[in-house]
Amino acid sequence: MKVNNILEKPSAYFKNFDRKPAQQNTTHYCPGCGHGVLNKLIAEAISDLEIQDKTIFVGPVGCGVFYYYYFDVASVSSPHGRASAVGTGVSRANPDAVTIVYQGDGDLAAIGTGNALHAANRGENMIVFFVNNNIYGMTGGQLAPTSLIDQKTTTSPYGRSFENDGPPLKMAEIMATLEAPALVARVAMNNPKNIMEARRIIRRGMQAQKEKKGYVFIEVLSQCPTNWRKTPINACKWMDDVVTKYYPLGVLKDIIDERQPVNRNLEHPDFAQIAKAIKLDQEEVIQNSSGELPFPEIRLKSAGFGGQGVLSLGLIFSFAAMKKGLNTTWLPSYGPEMRGGVANCSVLVSKGEIGTPVVDRPNILVAMNKPSMFRFAPLVPEDGMIIYNSTMIDEIPEHLHTQKVYPLDAGNIAADLGNAKIANSVVLGYLAKLTGMFTLAELKQYVRDYFANDKIYEVNVPALERGYDS
Repeated sequence: MKVNNILEKPSAYFKNFDRKPAQQNTTHYCPGCGHGVLNKLIAEAISDLEIQDKTIFVGPVGCGVFYYYYFDVASVSSPHGRASAVGTGVSRANPDAVTIVYQGDGDLAAIGTGNALHAANRGENMIVFFVNNNIYGMTGGQLAPTSLIDQKTTTSPYGRSFENDGPPLKMAEIMATLEAPALVARVAMNNPKNIMEARRIIRRGMQAQKEKKGYVFIEVLSQCPTNWRKTPINACKWMDDVVTKYYPLGVLKDIIDERQPVNRNLEHPDFAQIAKAIKLDQEEVIQNSSGELPFPEIRLKSAGFGGQGVLSLGLIFSFAAMKKGLNTTWLPSYGPEMRGGVANCSVLVSKGEIGTPVVDRPNILVAMNKPSMFRFAPLVPEDGMIIYNSTMIDEIPEHLHTQKVYPLDAGNIAADLGNAKIANSVVLGYLAKLTGMFTLAELKQYVRDYFANDKIYEVNVPALERGYDS
């Protein structure tokens, strides 16, 4: 086992968080939160056990969602509550890998309970870190499945009651009743003694994963000063005085030493046979793609307010590229409110294979509102292009890398056509002409194929034409 210098960051933890948009030497966690300490303990174990090159991290929706800013390992983000299910797929598809699943109490013990229990019951080769801070931390401090009796939250202002809410879930105890798990334990992040014990248990669990000894579940009690409404010092004390009384620390089950390695056969599918069976010849599709792309790979970001059609714009552009025989992906991202909240989507278009649907550095930006312009325009490279809705954007950021900045009065053009909602189609027509990817006739046909409703198609055609001719 390799041992890192305790004063240095482990090799599995980035020295500088270059993936993080700002403040690249700090994490996003609140002061006093236990997540940061837990992250370092996991990274130390990965480095010391020399498994960094075979570790795959499956992340949650929750406070740990930005784990990929910090860990220098392969990573997969999962939908809310589905990390254990995604981890199952990762582990089964990569039997030689070490699969780490990281989930919070709302993620695992509420929406993801079924996924988590069945993964444990199957004895999947994965280690699950269940971070229990007794509250929904990321979304504003609501009542969680693990909130304590009488604990006040934003949705239980008078405290949790047994009569209304039932008792808090003890997930470690539940997991320990199952036959398949090899190790089930509960640790805490609130003082040096507990942290050192957690370090020992985490390493034992990670070693079990290295040896393919099956499923490991480690519940991690983490203080949440922000939503507990306590100072970091008082939060640590409350953990000792209250939380650990209901959630006692310790190892609930450990049969690692008597457990034999769990090896599951992996059958690699013959994709050529699959393509033949569904009458899809991938090489033929690529050869049939026509037209030149403005870049070897188009990385489009379409951004604006929810309700401006920025997601639809990206989706139709991706659909048109697919109809033309190109490889493409579409990935939406939106805030809490679909209407009026922030929204953007990433679109990749290529004649070759696409490795990831995420667009961090767009070479084409469509900005429908001012916040999106100022957020994404500085990321566009020198050879990239920016199209912005000048109806709503009256200034652009200084010191842009690219000189290819194109204002388009999309909002007013749509209003002149009698429907403000078709501004995105004005932009789509302009984008098709500017990139040279589609003729107007092709674009109309692809949009016709996209919309099943004749009236919706007919409303959008004039917008496509005006945008294309702008």
